[in-house]
Amino acid sequence: MSKSLLITGGAGFIGSAVVRHLIHNTDYRVVNLDRLTYAGNLDSVAEVSNSSRYAFEQVDIRDRRELDRVFREHRPAGVMHLAAESHVDRSIEGPADFIDTNIVGTYTLLEASRAYWNELEGQSKADFRYHHISTDEVYGSLGETGLFTEETPYAPNSPYSASKAASDHLVRAWHHTYGLPVVTSNCSNNYGPYQFPEKLIPHMILNALDGKPLPIYGDGSNIRDWLYVDDHVRALVRIFERGRLGENYNVGGHNERTNLEVVNTLCDLLNELLPESVHRPHRKLISFVKDRPGHDRRYGMDINKVRQELGWRPEWEFEAGLKMTVNWYLENGPWVRGAVGRETAIRMVA
Repeated sequence: MSKSLLITGGAGFIGSAVVRHLIHNTDYRVVNLDRLTYAGNLDSVAEVSNSSRYAFEQVDIRDRRELDRVFREHRPAGVMHLAAESHVDRSIEGPADFIDTNIVGTYTLLEASRAYWNELEGQSKADFRYHHISTDEVYGSLGETGLFTEETPYAPNSPYSASKAASDHLVRAWHHTYGLPVVTSNCSNNYGPYQFPEKLIPHMILNALDGKPLPIYGDGSNIRDWLYVDDHVRALVRIFERGRLGENYNVGGHNERTNLEVVNTLCDLLNELLPESVHRPHRKLISFVKDRPGHDRRYGMDINKVRQELGWRPEWEFEAGLKMTVNWYLENGPWVRGAVGRETAIRMVA
């Protein structure tokens, strides 16, 4: 029988890409565990939901009793932990959810994983591993030169990045104190299909389609390293399967762009793809707004470790990935409307 993997946050942007990849390209059985917050959308895994190797569990990672049940019933050979609150602006407006989910939730999942692992025997115990997926934002901000390495000291500057840094430290401690077999990866900014519309690229696409302003923080000179989500997924599977226990691996796209460059490129793509649009040229929609508090200046990832040890490298150039992404949003209006409508409904209930 094929091995079972527990994917937390498997209805989110990156998590759903992992789930789709595993079902389409491997023989793993996949258990998708997701609380289904506003950013969790089962439509993102609809294409694989009828697979005999797929199961869904609507569970909160803070619920220890339910986690124990999931481990007991599905007997996973490993965990890929992607469940997290992830939007910096939301963390500034309301940090409590980030502390609760990203720190307390990770602690609870670690303890449930440790209890399950301690009960395993023989090869099953030897093969088990816990892969914690994190962000480059834990490292803080770079100057004009240099890249983040796995040895860069942590210096988080937002409630979101601080909560992720704390969870990274918990994972490290559970490995060194209890021997839990863990591996951690830190990634740069992901983009691609199925991303919730609050993030920069889909937000700008949808605003541009409606002729709304395209708000850019400050002067638009903040720099991010952009990683196409399918490249990231390939890296995650490689790290889970082959990464050295107790190690961290940085994953980036080698596609540094200023925020203004990203939006300009996006606008030019829309001009090309929508020649009849009444909003052309789309660059005229760009506006500059007051900068985000504590806005990190630049992120950039040194990926030599994952390249040399595991043979992974990014394949997507930014312009090609962005064109693929824009086309996906143009062709998948029902998914977009459903995602936005779901957030509205959840906010009204809350």
